[in-house]
Amino acid sequence: MVLELSRRDARRIAVRAQLLTRDRPADALSVVRHLGLVQMDLTAHVAPNADLVLWSRLGSAYSPGVLDDLLGSGQVVELLGYLRPAEDTALFRAEMDAWPGVEPLSPWRRELEAWVEANRACRDDILTLLRAEGPLPAREIPDTCLVPWRSSGWTNSKNVQRMLDMMEQRGEVAVASRENRERTWDLASRVHPDDPAVPYAEAEQERDRRRLAALGIARARATFPPGEPNHVGEHGVEAVVEGVRGRWRVDPAYLEGGFVGRTALLSPLDRLVMDRKRMTELFEFDYQLEMYKPAASRRWGYFALPVLHGDRLVGKVDSHRDAAAAVLRVAAVHWDVEPSGAMRAGVERELRSFAALLDVDLQLPDDGVAAGA
Repeated sequence: MVLELSRRDARRIAVRAQLLTRDRPADALSVVRHLGLVQMDLTAHVAPNADLVLWSRLGSAYSPGVLDDLLGSGQVVELLGYLRPAEDTALFRAEMDAWPGVEPLSPWRRELEAWVEANRACRDDILTLLRAEGPLPAREIPDTCLVPWRSSGWTNSKNVQRMLDMMEQRGEVAVASRENRERTWDLASRVHPDDPAVPYAEAEQERDRRRLAALGIARARATFPPGEPNHVGEHGVEAVVEGVRGRWRVDPAYLEGGFVGRTALLSPLDRLVMDRKRMTELFEFDYQLEMYKPAASRRWGYFALPVLHGDRLVGKVDSHRDAAAAVLRVAAVHWDVEPSGAMRAGVERELRSFAALLDVDLQLPDDGVAAGA
């Protein structure tokens, strides 16, 4: 049997799965464990992504020091660009052992393998140095690569950084901490729990299952983006969504129980909206992260925060934290719908909570949050 869902049903499943209903989760660790990952992006135009994601779920119960404590205690680790529960590293070890991947390998993976092999001596030097003196930032690790890393992007000739990235993928080194936003590296055996590796196929299945539990509704197969995949395989039950092409997979845990929504301000990198295709199909929401656009071309702002109200995405908040002045400045609230009183009150309430998190004053537009440009 194939489930038939309205868009509203599908949205509510997605919102419940992402812990964005009125019933807030208990603590930051339970949020990270349920979501499975939080992207480690340090763009601080408003606040780092991890703080935004956790505050969106926990509200005033969260403070950045909580995350620092979780990382310091080793309950949460930074792995491959994401914060993850430390115990989940066991689900990646078989993949690390199989680096650069299982056969058949694509040409670009072969190129990575060849570059690392050509610089084997550099890799050995890094392991020896970290074993004796780690943890260390990349800038304190000598570059002994014989073959430089060539790229048309910002990583060109950043040999040590690229080698560390690939050694992390191989499970040899790990991010031990961050000092003033800079990663320090150590041997993975000193950072990650010493849990046995879950076999490759079993780990893939478990990661797909957990991904569906965190997303609620997703495609069985999806285009593989950089970073974390969006697909969930054959887990859950098959469904169609009214007005949307194709089939979906739904976690049956979200098919029962009521829905009581709330207002939330989201990071542009939040998993509710990070898959822009899924966001458009289910929420019919028009959004792009505009930080890489010229200022004159932006419609909503450098790092506009999507506004969730109930089961709908209803607008964007253009704001900026002015650290020197200790002010959160809100330039505009761009509404996609005619805002109700509850929407306006919800957004203002969240902005005041967010300013309190940042320990700054709040400066609203002259018209408050009543209208957007």
